[in-house]
Amino acid sequence: MPEPDVDREARPGTGPGTGPGSGPGTEPPGPFRVRPIATRRGPDPKQDRAARTRLLVLTAAAELFTARGFRHTSVQEVADRVGMTKGAVYFHYPTKEALAVAVVEHHYARWPLLLAGVTAEGHGPLETAERLLAGAALAFRDDVVVQAGTRLQVERPQIDAELPTPYVDWTELLAGLLARAEALGELRAGVRPRTAARSLVAAFFGTQHISDVLHERAYVVERWSETAELLFRAIRAE
Repeated sequence: MPEPDVDREARPGTGPGTGPGSGPGTEPPGPFRVRPIATRRGPDPKQDRAARTRLLVLTAAAELFTARGFRHTSVQEVADRVGMTKGAVYFHYPTKEALAVAVVEHHYARWPLLLAGVTAEGHGPLETAERLLAGAALAFRDDVVVQAGTRLQVERPQIDAELPTPYVDWTELLAGLLARAEALGELRAGVRPRTAARSLVAAFFGTQHISDVLHERAYVVERWSETAELLFRAIRAE
């Protein structure tokens, strides 16, 4: 069976008119649109103090999910990490699944911010793609929410929530950028934008996974820089 065209690939929580979930802000243009994932939720924080507490709990959960995974992390351990009672944690996140969902939603909310920042720099589409992936490599090295969200996606069969399908938005975004690059003569003749986008996504996420397994992503920026140099040289017009 032939692989479906990237434009027609769908994942739960995406589609026209959907928003970015319970993560920050308003709906971003283009990819990375995630509607709230169905799960039990605590009340929305009405005060700055409550919002800070909620973020503190989420960050502690992300640290534990990154280190131990969903199955081997308990709500009590999250509570202990932030110096709260388990009941206080449950006030903000009524189940462990709700904590995992919040981490995944905040993981996805990182990418529109990265996209907006790189786009504002005003580079051409090919360099924009290159800088986006370099920025993502930094996030995988330094941002525990990004790290935890990725691990939770791998462990999705263990989580009683319909998490978004990973990789599709990145492929869509890069395919669009490479199509623009082709129109501007930035791509080497014969390079197909969607094929190149799929290859970049596979290479990037493979690199970050191998770096995680071998060195807990300590060198993911350097390893991706090496890989990116080869791949972008192969697709860039001479």
